[in-house]
Amino acid sequence: MAIITISRGTFSGGADLAKWVAEKLGYRCIAREVLTEAAKQYGADEEGLQKALMEKPGFMERLSSERTRYLTLIQAALCNAVKDDKVVYHGHAGHLLLIGVPHLIRVRVIANMDLRIASAMHRQKLSRQQAIEYIRKMDDARAKWTKFLYHVDWQDPLLYDLVINLDNFSLSVACEVVCAATKLEVFHTSPESQKIMNDLALSTDVKARIISDPGIKTAEVEVEADNGIVTISGTVGFQEELNRINEIARNTPDVRGLKSDVRVETHWALTQGRYAR
Repeated sequence: MAIITISRGTFSGGADLAKWVAEKLGYRCIAREVLTEAAKQYGADEEGLQKALMEKPGFMERLSSERTRYLTLIQAALCNAVKDDKVVYHGHAGHLLLIGVPHLIRVRVIANMDLRIASAMHRQKLSRQQAIEYIRKMDDARAKWTKFLYHVDWQDPLLYDLVINLDNFSLSVACEVVCAATKLEVFHTSPESQKIMNDLALSTDVKARIISDPGIKTAEVEVEADNGIVTISGTVGFQEELNRINEIARNTPDVRGLKSDVRVETHWALTQGRYAR
């Protein structure tokens, strides 16, 4: 079994391919519902989640941690949704949010501009010029978003295991290619690869719970997990917040032990004004 992520430009056919692949393999197909789950599970604003994924970084972005906070929530929800594999995810940067998971098949779908324009005109009821402007705007935002957060070019083929050109393949042939990749042993879920997935899911869940807690405002922490043992490092401004972080971690499902290396730096928090939310 495997996890499949499909990345694509706007109206490149990736969403349709994801549905074909999921149906043929009997996998679940997920996309924007991850946003809804993040909003529900961690008490986040769904509109804010949408903006965090869709809008390119603004001029003052580097002074704000709100986007990073939203992405942490999305990553946690995505990890929870895919940790049992047999999933096709088509959405924003799934291959980057799940980086390091061995049984992840990273697919990139490309198509010529005429095909994309025709699709945008049909689905969005746009004129040809409006469709061109819409596609360019969305692609530009996605490129800047990925560059800002991950320091990579989202079109770089080295980020993917398969690059499929829908100019050369029909959807049915493209579906066969992706499905064939799941038969390769390198993408099969092993005990070792499942451990990596479980550790990522647990660490992101703990971190998401911490940064969503209304009583924690000055924390800057990193979370790692190893077979249920969670290690938290970083800083907080107040002892009460450190106590709350430890309480959250211990009460998170699947946590079997806690190692805390979080320092209380009240003066730093008050003078620097850096917040996790």
